[in-house]
Amino acid sequence: MRIAILAAMDKELSLLLSIMPGYEEIDIDGRTYYKGSIGGKDIVAGKCGIGKVNAALNTYRLIESVDPDLVINSGVAGGASSKIHIGDVLIADKVAYHDVWCGPGTEYGAADGFPRFFLPPSEIIEKCKIKEPQAMVGLICSGDKFISKAEEVREINSHFPEVLAVDMESAAIAQTCEVCGIPFLIVRVMSDTPGEGDNISQYKDFWGEAPKKTFACVERIIEEIL
Repeated sequence: MRIAILAAMDKELSLLLSIMPGYEEIDIDGRTYYKGSIGGKDIVAGKCGIGKVNAALNTYRLIESVDPDLVINSGVAGGASSKIHIGDVLIADKVAYHDVWCGPGTEYGAADGFPRFFLPPSEIIEKCKIKEPQAMVGLICSGDKFISKAEEVREINSHFPEVLAVDMESAAIAQTCEVCGIPFLIVRVMSDTPGEGDNISQYKDFWGEAPKKTFACVERIIEEIL
């Protein structure tokens, strides 16, 4: 099995590479990616960049170049529910845009020509629930903005009451995978809780041991159930 793994930022990618010893650098269209293995699976990993356009472009580049059997996106996200806390790991069973509306007669959150929710394979989610029972499972919503205010969270909740977390890449990665017919999996760890205290300080203080939880989770999922 060949798996492509994408992280938005260099500091996320460095944590991922720490669980992929012996990797080699490869060039794809002038960008550096990393080839190695985890749990006996062939891995190509790289940085997709922050935001929806960066995520979509680099996901497509990787899919076209290495033809993966699965795309995994991992890194950090902001909590958008009282049910989830800093340090909790979220495995997304649904992904949507919180900043997309195509006008009257369309469904909020649905990109033109696509469903409102992008869904990873249910069989992978069920295996994740068994392997990682401590992880939360639910909806993650994406948009081109770092969410930092309580009113922003309330606005997202008004459209997606079940949302657990927000980020800036997952939905674009999921949409690209949908277009290309490639299954995807989103695994994120909560770095901050927008609207609860100073979440920008929470985010800055978060980087250390805690983010390793999400990549340890990804490693166990790859080793044991894929």
